[in-house]
Amino acid sequence: MSVDPSAIIVGVAAAIGGFVHGADLPEPAQGIATQQVQSIVEAAPALGAQIDESIAGLPPEAQDPARRAVDAAAVAVQDAVAPLLPPVPDQAPPQNPLPPREPQPQDNASPQPSEPVATEPYSPSLGPSQTTGDALAKGASDGALPRLVPSVLDSPAATSSAIGSIAVFVPWFQKAGAICDGVKAPVLAALYAAENGFRYGATAPVSPSGARGPGQFMPATWAAYGKDADGDGKADILDVADSVMASGHLLCDTYNQIEQWKSQGEVVGDTLDLTIAGYNAGVGAVRSHHGMPSGEADYENQTKPYVAKIRASESRYASLLGVFGGGADGIGGKIVEAAIRYLGLPYVWGGGNVNGPSAGGFDCSGLTSYAVHAATSGLSLPRTSEMQWNVGVEVPLADAMPGDLLFGNWGPAGPGHVAIYVGNGQMVHAPTTGDVVRIAPVFEGMKARRVF
Repeated sequence: MSVDPSAIIVGVAAAIGGFVHGADLPEPAQGIATQQVQSIVEAAPALGAQIDESIAGLPPEAQDPARRAVDAAAVAVQDAVAPLLPPVPDQAPPQNPLPPREPQPQDNASPQPSEPVATEPYSPSLGPSQTTGDALAKGASDGALPRLVPSVLDSPAATSSAIGSIAVFVPWFQKAGAICDGVKAPVLAALYAAENGFRYGATAPVSPSGARGPGQFMPATWAAYGKDADGDGKADILDVADSVMASGHLLCDTYNQIEQWKSQGEVVGDTLDLTIAGYNAGVGAVRSHHGMPSGEADYENQTKPYVAKIRASESRYASLLGVFGGGADGIGGKIVEAAIRYLGLPYVWGGGNVNGPSAGGFDCSGLTSYAVHAATSGLSLPRTSEMQWNVGVEVPLADAMPGDLLFGNWGPAGPGHVAIYVGNGQMVHAPTTGDVVRIAPVFEGMKARRVF
């Protein structure tokens, strides 16, 4: 793991900004201070480039220690300014009463063209972000994280792009978490939050030491572990599937190696803790220190807090992964995955069709129409919840599987609402006007239907 050196100056700017906007300053003074903060933030990339150039001019044997020192300084500054930042609003998840019956679009209303909403990968910003991924990545122990986990699933404030990015990783965390018994999916999820905040693709930042992609792989390590995991014909360090599976294999190899060293009396300590430390500092550091790397500033200020952060958030990610369908396979899992990519997108009456959202959102049957069509490569459902009830076969609610459709809000003509079963008593749906696509507990009185 490495931190962009520009985080030092951005962290200071964020602290100043938090103070300015939290203080009772006259409006003209706030405007001047805000401009100064913006100037600092805009200077951050240049600072990073200057630091990189300075390090490159050092003797080769001094370059890695210098990069580690910069990383440690950036982390220290970020930790120091955190108390000065504006607090994350403490939003209680809204209750989920049964929504009103879905308004039926006019029969002659043609579907609107799909809009490219909420499909882009998470994009990093220069300033500190309060997105879901960032908040979860902090691994705080002060009670903030338990409040944030429900907000990931059930708060309009949680952006669809941030949650959608997490959702993209879920099936691969589950798959990589099955490689060995020692490293499970929640550990991988917590590690990726700490490494890169679920950022992937061309917009994912590169660390000062050259680590790249969602798993922050150095070139030599990627050469050994980077494989084509999703069958697209290339091993892409920026790709979610390839990176997560490479991390799974690396972590499992490290775990097994440490178990062997422990049996030989060469190292002591918790095997998973040492495995995570090895991912951060290199497994050689674990062996040379006969356990948890310690003593040097890099290990004390970066490696140990890194391990503690991941272990502290492991159980919370277990809950999060459970709500995200538990890694369901097959068409049902694909239906769930297609729908949860749009968490946080507004409810729009008559919105959505087989091509995706329209008019900026989905209604309940528009969401199910899109998700089923996307997962099955062509199955087109009727456009309303009442008509969708006639597709497929009914199954007992107790036997519902991820991807099954759930119907509720019954009236004389049939169901007025439709959702997609996620698993563990949860569903994803577009509730009603003024709300957003969200995950919520299954409503009382709902019935399940399998359409695939």
